[in-house]
Amino acid sequence: MKTQENSLKSSGAPTEKIWLGTSLVAALGASLCCITPLVALVAGTTSSLAVSFSWLEPLRPYLIGLTTLVLAFAWYQKLMPSKQVDCDCKTNLKSNFMQSKTFLFLVSLFAAAMLAFPSYAQIFYPQLQGQQTTADKSNVQIVEIKIKGMTCAGCEGHVNSEVNKLAGILKVETSYADGNTLVKFDKTKTDVKQIEKAVSATGYKVTQVNLK
Repeated sequence: MKTQENSLKSSGAPTEKIWLGTSLVAALGASLCCITPLVALVAGTTSSLAVSFSWLEPLRPYLIGLTTLVLAFAWYQKLMPSKQVDCDCKTNLKSNFMQSKTFLFLVSLFAAAMLAFPSYAQIFYPQLQGQQTTADKSNVQIVEIKIKGMTCAGCEGHVNSEVNKLAGILKVETSYADGNTLVKFDKTKTDVKQIEKAVSATGYKVTQVNLK
C-alpha cells in the first residue's frame, strides 16, 4: 500500500516539470530578442548576437499567452483539492521542493520578470553621456540614422551606449518604434561615418542616413 501511495504522489511530477519547463522556455523566448543585445554588450561581442533572435519579436504575443496559460494551469492543479487515498497507511513522506507551491511561485515570478524585461531592459545599459556637452553652433550637426532590427527599449539603450562612446557626441535619441536614432554632434570631433559605424557595431542594420 505504501508503494501505491508513493506512486500516486509522484505520478504527476514528470508532467508538472514539463509544464513548468515549457512556461520558462516560452517566457525566455518572448524576451530573448531584448536579452541578447544586453548579453552582447556585457560580453563585448558585436553583430549577429545582438539581433540573432529578432525574428522572435512577432511571436511575442503568442509566447506570452502560452506562458500565462501554462502557469495558470499549473496553479490550478496545485490549488485544486487532492484526491484522498483510501488506506490506513501513514503519510510521512517529505514534500519535494520542486513540487511545492513555493517552487511554483518562484517559477511564476521569474517568468513574469522575463515577460516584462523589455519594459525595464534599458536600466541595465550604462547611462553614458556624450563626452562633450557644448560646442560652437557653427560646428553642430544633427544626423538621423534609420535602423532595422530594434525590437524594444533595450535596443535603444544598446545604440545609445555605443554612440555615446564617440568623442563630440552632444545628444542621442533612439526610438525602436520609429526605427531611428537622432544624433547631435560636433563635426570637428567626429563625423557621420563614425556614428554610422558605431550603430552598425551593435548588430542592427543601418538602412538610411539623413543629415538635418
